[in-house]
Amino acid sequence: MLAYLIRRLFNAVVTLIVVTFVTFCVFFLVPKATGSDPALLYIGKQADPVAIEGIRTKLGLNDPILVQYGKFLSGLVVGRDYTNGTEVTHCDAPCLGYSFKTNQEVWPLLTEALPVTVSLAIGAAVLWVLMGVVFGVISALRRGTIWDRSVMTIALAGVSLPIYFTGLLSLSIFVYWLGWPNPSYTPFIDNPWDWFTGLILPWITLAFLFAATYARLTRANMLETLGEDYIRTARAKGLRERTVIGKHGLRSGLTPLVTIFGLDLGALLGGAVLTEAVYNLRGLGYYALNGIRTSDLPVILGVTLFAASFIVIMNLIVDLLYGVIDPRVRLG
Repeated sequence: MLAYLIRRLFNAVVTLIVVTFVTFCVFFLVPKATGSDPALLYIGKQADPVAIEGIRTKLGLNDPILVQYGKFLSGLVVGRDYTNGTEVTHCDAPCLGYSFKTNQEVWPLLTEALPVTVSLAIGAAVLWVLMGVVFGVISALRRGTIWDRSVMTIALAGVSLPIYFTGLLSLSIFVYWLGWPNPSYTPFIDNPWDWFTGLILPWITLAFLFAATYARLTRANMLETLGEDYIRTARAKGLRERTVIGKHGLRSGLTPLVTIFGLDLGALLGGAVLTEAVYNLRGLGYYALNGIRTSDLPVILGVTLFAASFIVIMNLIVDLLYGVIDPRVRLG
């Protein structure tokens, strides 16, 4: 198990380095290759040539891409100074960049927004796993009944309807008509009840989309698993149906969902853009969208790296869980 853990940790670190380099090239090398000037994305198109040249010097955009990337990595460890010879702007470690449009370091800005996104993603994940698995299992056990058809119809609607439609519809019904509290974020340590009531509607809206997918996948996996020989053997031995379904069928049927859950949760931790925009929650997705609107390149780069890191980390966790669930995986 230790060797398996070391291999997976090494792969995760290498993947993170590759992801940061590719992302850095997309933001700094591709614009040059297409004839654009990355300095304009930092300062705006209406700036005078002197200001643009000052930003280019301050950021070291005239250096080779490997030199720029090396400075970026060192900034993550020891911090970084942006200087054009007369003026110095310091960015504390870990330095993901500095927004010269808002005069803010990117790391504190994103870490301030991170609790909002984490609260939204984890709360919704709990709901969609519970709803998706329970409804999927019951639908598989009641195959062909009115319950099965009803659940699959609702699941199809959940997959088909975009989040900005269900979000605005839920606001109209629950907030403006029924008088529920307007969605907002309150730190959990400040007031747990306000934290819960402020996020329950975004949780339900986001979970509805994912629970539909998980219900369909759980149903399909369970139907396949329940047809296996070892399930018939377990029933023939006289085991209770609850034991057959829970211990033998459910464990095998849900294993593929672990991978999907890791990817979905990792992506959401990088920012649930549409949900945060609909409910005006200032998480990572909100700042990513705002950075795109204002062409704030450092913020966009920072959110992109956050999202990529979360996906890599969740994949690592999924690999480790597979090693616990199925010992044969450790040999691969």
